Amino acid sequence: MHKLKGIIPPITSPFEDDEISFNKLKSNIEELNKIILAGYVVLGSNGESVFLTREEKIRVIAYVREHAAPDKIVITGTGTDSIKETISLTNDAERNGADYALIITPSFFKTDMGHSTFINYYLTIADSVKIPVIIYNVPKFTNVNIHPDTVAELSEHHNIVGIKNSSLDTELTAKYISFTPDDFHTFVGTGSVLLQGLKDGADGGILALANIAPTECISIQELFDLRRLEEAETLQKKMVPVNKAITATFGVAGLKAAMDMIGLYGGHPRLPLNPLDKKAKQELKSILIEASLIES
Repeated sequence: MHKLKGIIPPITSPFEDDEISFNKLKSNIEELNKIILAGYVVLGSNGESVFLTREEKIRVIAYVREHAAPDKIVITGTGTDSIKETISLTNDAERNGADYALIITPSFFKTDMGHSTFINYYLTIADSVKIPVIIYNVPKFTNVNIHPDTVAELSEHHNIVGIKNSSLDTELTAKYISFTPDDFHTFVGTGSVLLQGLKDGADGGILALANIAPTECISIQELFDLRRLEEAETLQKKMVPVNKAITATFGVAGLKAAMDMIGLYGGHPRLPLNPLDKKAKQELKSILIEASLIES
């Protein structure tokens, strides 16, 4: 299995007439295969996994594995609040070619989501699935944070191999890194703080930004590795407005609109989400032009 390091886009689920377009998915993957990305996350937040049926999820996993280049790892978002469902879906994902499972923190009973609950959840799953587990901390959606002490304890399990932190809290990312062993992989989960995460010891980034600016994200990590920090800082600052636009400002609809603008297929998000209106698209286009991702 390939090493968990580098830049990985959480790919979108393309829809036509509110149904998954596997032809569009194939064309997107074929373009991304040309770039030295470490792999793909399937069924993440940007893949609108919460809007997909179980059957659709399995088909998407198998299709991405079939069309991803052999050197690309495939990470699948299989987490649900139900331990049994998560185990079942994760093992189905493994049978259909997934290399790793990205498992979001449970969150429905928020007041009960503490150390012991997370320990129970992740250890039970890790003992019962056939592929390694990556913890997914995304407080923007869950309104819960998993504490570094909890992650440290979970990192002792042989089948829990990393964490994606989609919080802008760089100090939290740094603690995840310092509290866990060297063979535990920490990934930055938002493009605006990629460089800071790398400075703190992160292994790479699982970034929405990497769908539309993959070479720029890769360059930030390469420049950092070469200790060309001023160049890395300049490129990082250039990408911050883009990342903000396709995440906090416009969300999945914005990411998909940006993909359309750069020549990939984004299309509309699935209902109940709405596509961007004309004003928002124009604002987004101006941001992409300013970042030199498209021409005016």
